[in-house]
Amino acid sequence: MAKADLMDYDKALELYEVVIGLEIHVELSTKTKMFSDAPNPANEANHDAAPNTLITPVDLGLPGSLPVVNQTAVEYAISLGLALGCEIAAKSTFSRKNYFYPDLAKNYQISQYDEPIAFEGSVEIELADGSLVQIPIERAHMEEDAGKLTHLGGATGRIQGADASLVDYNRAGVPLVEIVTKPIMGTEGSAPEVAKAYVATIRDMVRSLGISEARMERGNLRCDANVSIRPRGQEKLGTRTETKNVNSLRSVERAVRHEIQRQAAILSAGGSITQETRHWHEDTGTTSPGRPKSDADDYRYFPEPDLLPIEPPASLVDRLRAKLPEAPAIHRRRLREAWGFTALEFQDVVNAGLLVEIEDTVAAGAAPAQARKWWTGEIARLANAAGAESGGLISPLHVSELIALVESGKLTDRLARQVLEGVIAGEGRPSEVVAARGLAVVSDDGALLAAIDEALAAQPDVLEKLRDGKVQAAGAIIGAVMKAMGGSADAARVRELVLERANV
Repeated sequence: MAKADLMDYDKALELYEVVIGLEIHVELSTKTKMFSDAPNPANEANHDAAPNTLITPVDLGLPGSLPVVNQTAVEYAISLGLALGCEIAAKSTFSRKNYFYPDLAKNYQISQYDEPIAFEGSVEIELADGSLVQIPIERAHMEEDAGKLTHLGGATGRIQGADASLVDYNRAGVPLVEIVTKPIMGTEGSAPEVAKAYVATIRDMVRSLGISEARMERGNLRCDANVSIRPRGQEKLGTRTETKNVNSLRSVERAVRHEIQRQAAILSAGGSITQETRHWHEDTGTTSPGRPKSDADDYRYFPEPDLLPIEPPASLVDRLRAKLPEAPAIHRRRLREAWGFTALEFQDVVNAGLLVEIEDTVAAGAAPAQARKWWTGEIARLANAAGAESGGLISPLHVSELIALVESGKLTDRLARQVLEGVIAGEGRPSEVVAARGLAVVSDDGALLAAIDEALAAQPDVLEKLRDGKVQAAGAIIGAVMKAMGGSADAARVRELVLERANV
């Protein structure tokens, strides 16, 4: 939709009240899938598998194949439910959700319907200004993921205009937990920020639980953003739209804001909102229609006949509860104290959605200040230029290794930025990029002295200035040496040698 079809955001808030609801799908990183013993592609070890190599007869719905529940996935789901403050059901069941799934060969999804594993919870999130918001959780239920379609021949990579579509069933059957909020009201103009902060909190939560890689750029964690608006003073909720599979924190915020403005423009012009799914377009910052939104009755749910109910023993629930990590809010406060960050510095990290990345980088051996510097500085700059999430560009382990090379004097900041670009480009880990590109700091005094002598010969007046006590004149020689050596010299050592040459 063109920008001209959007109402000014502040004007929209004057006229309408915003109600949002968020559905987050979390792929669990178990070794195997939800209902089969096929390797799980959501597990880091299997991420790069070739298409259609991580499948079994169960995943393809072949006759005679029967599903078997993954016990670890159930335990992961219970742990997540507890972390969400939910009640854990003494009995939960699976159902068949019937729908035309071109990427699920059996043409139905095994999910949970009226008896989910967890229900009635609440999550506290923190906004940029430090205010806290309680997000009501309706349910968290287990299900299997669908496969992946790749559309060929079109200009956009979508089905519209494509000549053919390829199906990769590797992801079919990956264990999922879907977290569904209740309608979130009263957020006013902060609704987009609330949505982003909530998704970031869930991402941090599942990572701290160790149950998911939560890599949004890989689809390990996806958000469906429901948005509706209603005229001020009206009690009845407005018609909602559901923007599907938004896969970055930045996009969640932008998608919610866009839908508020789009719906406000339609209603103010006398139109009506269609209850439908919508696609998010990162390049244009807009949504487009998907399909009319189905209600539960349209899916013809019925009990899954091949699976028994899940009845977790109270002792198991108690054991998993005892192993829960700190709540996100408490965890953040502890990290801020441990790292010695100011309130503003720490809030910048939280707002950037980089808390987990910096924590993992520190755990790998980097100093907190250096980890913050690189993640919120150069890495964030490169991510913004690429229109990507910072966490998807490089691993915390590689950032820690890069920082260690700088701290040891083997790299300058300037060289480290080149190494960073090489790592992001897929040239290997930092040490491999340094070796391949020849980017290490030159520590050979002989080579440095040769460059210094050449620079002094080209600028003979500098030598006289140095001998007259004008030490700042050394900067001209240092700059010339650094340029001649492509930035690979240690500036501090060059300065020492320049002053020695001048007998200063």
